[in-house]
Amino acid sequence: MRVTKATPAAGRRVLADFRADRRILLLAAMAVVIGAAGTVAAWGLLALIALVTNLVWFGRIDTALVSLAQVKPSWWMVAAPILGGLVIGLMARYGSEKIRGHGIPEAIEAILIGGSRMSPRVAVLKPVSSAISIGTGGPFGAEGPIIMTGGAIGSLFAQFFHLSAAERKTLLVAGAAAGMTAIFGTPVAAILLAVELLLFEWRPRSFIPVTTAVVTATILRPALLGAGPLFPFAADPVLPSWGLVVCAGLGAATGLLSCALTSLLYALEDRFEHLPIHWMWWPALGGLVVGLGGLIEPRALGVGYDVIGDLLGGHIVLEAVLTILIVKAVIWLVALSSGTSGGVLAPLLIIGGAMGWLAGTALPGEPGYWALLGMAAMLGGTMPAPLTGALFAVELTGDLHALPALLAASVSAYAVTVLLLKRSILTEKIARRGQHITREYGIDPHQFTRVSEVMVRTVETLPGHLPIREAVAVLERGQHRAYPVIDEAGRPVGFVTRADVLLWGAEGGLGEDRLSEQVSDAALPVIYPEDVTAHAIELMLASDRGRLPVVDPASGALLGLVTRRDLLQVQASFSRAETERRAYFVRRRA
Repeated sequence: MRVTKATPAAGRRVLADFRADRRILLLAAMAVVIGAAGTVAAWGLLALIALVTNLVWFGRIDTALVSLAQVKPSWWMVAAPILGGLVIGLMARYGSEKIRGHGIPEAIEAILIGGSRMSPRVAVLKPVSSAISIGTGGPFGAEGPIIMTGGAIGSLFAQFFHLSAAERKTLLVAGAAAGMTAIFGTPVAAILLAVELLLFEWRPRSFIPVTTAVVTATILRPALLGAGPLFPFAADPVLPSWGLVVCAGLGAATGLLSCALTSLLYALEDRFEHLPIHWMWWPALGGLVVGLGGLIEPRALGVGYDVIGDLLGGHIVLEAVLTILIVKAVIWLVALSSGTSGGVLAPLLIIGGAMGWLAGTALPGEPGYWALLGMAAMLGGTMPAPLTGALFAVELTGDLHALPALLAASVSAYAVTVLLLKRSILTEKIARRGQHITREYGIDPHQFTRVSEVMVRTVETLPGHLPIREAVAVLERGQHRAYPVIDEAGRPVGFVTRADVLLWGAEGGLGEDRLSEQVSDAALPVIYPEDVTAHAIELMLASDRGRLPVVDPASGALLGLVTRRDLLQVQASFSRAETERRAYFVRRRA
């Protein structure tokens, strides 16, 4: 008789608050290298943008960022964006189509769908195409391209080592967060952006390496890009008791504008899709609109960091703010929907800041203060990432005192956009490619539900010494499709099913063979009552079984069974807790 004691397939699961191991230290060490590379890439991207800008508009070789407000309107102001769009279209068609767009959806897609693998072409072509786009007048920022470029650096580095897809994702996001930190000097906001937009989790395995890369970028940034906040600001008014309500109101209004911008962007993209020409030519058409907008307001072209500074500092007049708001929004929407290359954060800061500045002319304090709230609200609502929006504004300006008002505005805008829009400006593009992404994070109910809570305790079993012919009779008249087979000590040694009965019948009944001689399985996976149901799911998947015996940890004796149906009840209970509503302190009528 071949009777063996069943053992767990993967060992007894040790339950803990976090599933972490020493590989975190390895990933953190790799993140140091990636953080340094991401910082250098950010410096190189800004230098390349400045070089293209100076060459195109001023005919000189220089890597210092300049404002396009100095450019006088002429035919070249229209021609330059068109030529830039044409070059980008050629690069996308014959280089890599991944360079189209603002970079963050492409990074998300690589993480969730592509196994966190990015190609060397993207690492090279994305910053070059973005520099050409922005340098020839494109109304974009450098943050989206550096997120894509930094992510590509992290992904390429990870592909030289034997890492899992989850570990590659961590290093990809580490590179993206390091690049953003280097560009803006906002380490906390970069980490929050990673959590809210890219990681789709909050685990030590990813949080620690990403933070390591961000800290590395923070250390190296002063030597390459300078220290301190990018737009120093400290002009907080003394708000009345109802001041935060006004901040929330501004956030809600900004959220409505964010919804309008997102809807218009994809409506315009649909219009481009119906053009009877190849998409390679679309960026040139977008460049035409950019150039015409530049004739109206040259300051709407390019990155526009000078405009952000003027909005916060108050060095701007009402007519200019209104013109910049309209022109920037129009040319940004058209250019981005055309499939050119560039980021969205800087344009959103300018649009949200301009709206806040205009509202601030009728509110207490300086308009620059309300411009800051508008910037945070626009980021929080459009991304949508409310914590990133608020902390980004704080770190960008160094104004910590404004944090409560920033949170009120950002969360209010976030509430409006999640109620009115099914998808954000980041996920809509991915959804149009046939992929659905949920942005809600929560604890898996299977991670805290014990097997003892869902298992079947009353189980009909068959003894291993039972002859085959008697076992066949039991299965033919029994109500179950499968029965556990146990040894003399009550330990499970296998399962017998109705399919086995049909097979034995075809083989002539197997004579007087004992049941244990046919069904004993040394690799039979078992689970314990104290294990969580997530472990049961893992064992079922690994062993391709629909039911598992639950055994006593000490003796190995059978205590019950857990089936797929039992595990589905866990999710059903969780869904009921989400949807069923009941008042416990309301008197019920008979």
